[in-house]
Amino acid sequence: MLTHVDENGVKMVDVSNKKDVERICTAVGFIKLKKSTIEKITKKELIKGDVLTTAQVAGVMAVKNTSNIIPMCHPLPIESIKVNFEIFEDRIKAETRVKATYKTGIEMESLTGVSVALLTIWDMVKAIEKDKFGQYPDTQIYGIEITEKIKKE
Repeated sequence: MLTHVDENGVKMVDVSNKKDVERICTAVGFIKLKKSTIEKITKKELIKGDVLTTAQVAGVMAVKNTSNIIPMCHPLPIESIKVNFEIFEDRIKAETRVKATYKTGIEMESLTGVSVALLTIWDMVKAIEKDKFGQYPDTQIYGIEITEKIKKE
């Protein structure tokens, strides 16, 4: 396999000449679960604790730490983070809304927050989602996308 590394090396985008702009970004994603798992989540009957509160905190932490996990992301002065869930019969929708006033966008922060919130849900329910072979035939994270991006100039 041939690879090519630019002779100038890896660089973050230079945003020093850009002006600060208020930015808001919303991302959503879903986790498909067994109906019985959804019931246990809503009744707060899981051994690991309150699934959605834990996932909400994890999503907030992920937003704040995005530049530590994704190499080319700039550290941003996050002003607001909201992580919410909508529960359906066989899935949970996670939504992360992030606000910052800065020189560059906040899409990666919003996507990271929703992704980690969904991963946290999976982690907290994996014991009851497994089948007898240790597999997860009914569990799936899907549909992660940006649903709104606002740039106020």
